[in-house]
Amino acid sequence: MIYKDFKGLKLSALGMGCMRLPVMNGDDSVIDEPAAAAMVDYAMEHGVNYYDTAWGYHNGCSELVLGRALSRYPRDRFYLADKFPGYDLSNMPKVAEIFEQQLKKCGVEYFDFYLFHNVCEMNIDAYLDPKYGILDYLLEQKKNGRIKHLGFSCHGAVPVLKRFLDAYGEHMEFCQLQLNYIDWTFQDDAEKVKMLSELGIPVWVMEPLRGGRLARLSEKELAPLRAMRPDETAPGWAFRFLQSMPEVVVTLSGMSDMAQMQANIATFEDDKPLTDAEMENLLRMAGDMLGHTLPCTACHYCVSHCPQGLDIPGLLALYNEHSFTGGGFIAPMALAAVPADKQPSACIGCRSCEAVCPQQIKISEAMADFAERLRA
Repeated sequence: MIYKDFKGLKLSALGMGCMRLPVMNGDDSVIDEPAAAAMVDYAMEHGVNYYDTAWGYHNGCSELVLGRALSRYPRDRFYLADKFPGYDLSNMPKVAEIFEQQLKKCGVEYFDFYLFHNVCEMNIDAYLDPKYGILDYLLEQKKNGRIKHLGFSCHGAVPVLKRFLDAYGEHMEFCQLQLNYIDWTFQDDAEKVKMLSELGIPVWVMEPLRGGRLARLSEKELAPLRAMRPDETAPGWAFRFLQSMPEVVVTLSGMSDMAQMQANIATFEDDKPLTDAEMENLLRMAGDMLGHTLPCTACHYCVSHCPQGLDIPGLLALYNEHSFTGGGFIAPMALAAVPADKQPSACIGCRSCEAVCPQQIKISEAMADFAERLRA
């Protein structure tokens, strides 16, 4: 296992994410506990020492199952991460209550790592609102030794990340990002990593395989990669991409079965960063994968011609995300912060925007399709 230095700690470069544990009969709330415990055992035996859970994973059962699995090991043999569930705005006044419950559910007296969960467009105002006292409470728990290291995860766009860092950055020790070779450009990850690097904040990675999509490359997508590294697997390419970034400390993988666990651990036995040529070719292939997304350049000509005043470039970016992912939570989450009269459904199909679009995008059709997808 590769290890990375973080403030005097040796953290396994691969961490076990516990959002996609094995379940019974397809029910996400019923974890196959013996199978999950066996995976933890294998991970521990092979050097994984970082375990990541959250309040909402598996409908609240992930913390319980992971806590029981880890309780069989000395507390100094693993690092446990949990998160305050601000993705649900109703939780904002409950930071103390939830934190105490999380410690009990996990069966521990402290968390090695604790995060503001999912900083995004929907919750940034509430996270920064002093009336909830979230930062103050978490800093108090850190002072009392119940949180060893404080950080945050972020699915928001660059402006949201900047707002959070401007307000709380001095207190943040790490940031967990959705980072992979698709999102390097698609989600502006390059800019996010640069911003964090300039502040000296290291990166933890979530969704390294983009929900499994990067583990399921087609033969056409794999061909140029095999020409460079014949023995590398599709998931291996995603992990080697991250191994090429000095800013990355821990890469979390939400492994759902033992086979995935064994394969990922085998990849992290060796540090094999990409060469410049390999990186260039991988990102070119990623661009080809995104070739069916709408080619909006955010020139904003459309906005000045929209009678509804819609942020068309922003909506098209979310449409591309939703289309490429085949659904998911990111677009609906971002749109939750958008007024009803500025949603895709507010488009009246007048096509005034299309008359000035340099890319000749059929914007009205995209807005109608987006609204329909969101209703589905």
